[in-house]
Amino acid sequence: MGIISTKYLLQDAQVNGYAIPAFNIHNAETIQAILEVCQEMQSPVILAGTPGTYKHIAFEEIFALCEAYSHSYKMPVALHLDHHETLEDISHKVNAGVRSAMIDGSHFPFDENVKLVKAVVDYCHRHDCSVEAELGRLGGVEDDMSVDAESAFLTDPEEARRFVELTGVDSLAVAIGTAHGLYAKTPKIDFERLAEIRQVVNIPLVLHGASDVPDDYVRRAITLGVCKVNVATELKIAFAAAVKEWFAENPQGNDPRYYMRTGMNAMKEIVRHKITVCGSANRITVNQGTY
Repeated sequence: MGIISTKYLLQDAQVNGYAIPAFNIHNAETIQAILEVCQEMQSPVILAGTPGTYKHIAFEEIFALCEAYSHSYKMPVALHLDHHETLEDISHKVNAGVRSAMIDGSHFPFDENVKLVKAVVDYCHRHDCSVEAELGRLGGVEDDMSVDAESAFLTDPEEARRFVELTGVDSLAVAIGTAHGLYAKTPKIDFERLAEIRQVVNIPLVLHGASDVPDDYVRRAITLGVCKVNVATELKIAFAAAVKEWFAENPQGNDPRYYMRTGMNAMKEIVRHKITVCGSANRITVNQGTY
């Protein structure tokens, strides 16, 4: 058991036609809620933390907590650096033991994005750390990053092919119509574009902004090559709504062991549902713990 690279998880998902759910974490309670369900359903999992998360709780502390939980729950855990933007930040956390990183240079022109990602890949691969990058740009809000509709653009399949060849990246987040956050109306997903990307890119593809996306859309994306599905906003909303309801019913309440557990239970229902949609239940294998 312990902290592992996402490379091996995503390769198995790609071969066997399912996706690994990547759930954003924020504190000990959210980590515990996610892992309780993953152990119950025997689902591999990626715990994703944004730079903001690692400011809320120091990276070294989150890493130690995830490593301890991995042994407690007797399952491997992939702790992922979500939407990190500098080699300096990533290298510090890789040196501390993380084995999965997303370098987000999607706001740069193509050549600058390639240069940044290649530098991160070269460094991370020396430490058995897998690297995810993003080409194209999703709209919406993620952590401290906000991208309006005018600044968002979809991934070009030919650019995706060149990008993967030039960088050696392990997985690629593609912009096909999803966005960070919730949707005012049902998103329009460009499945034809996703299929074209799959034809020219042979590494696992990643779907960001999967909160609030209809289940059948997510399942179709998986059939077209998506091997990692990111979920964040739905988890936060479920947790917060349950805690608010608990206080409405218990206005004099003050014990976090009760109201936090209520939030955790609400989050667990979302986790359970997303695992089912991704088809990742009962996919943990014995040798994953040796990676």
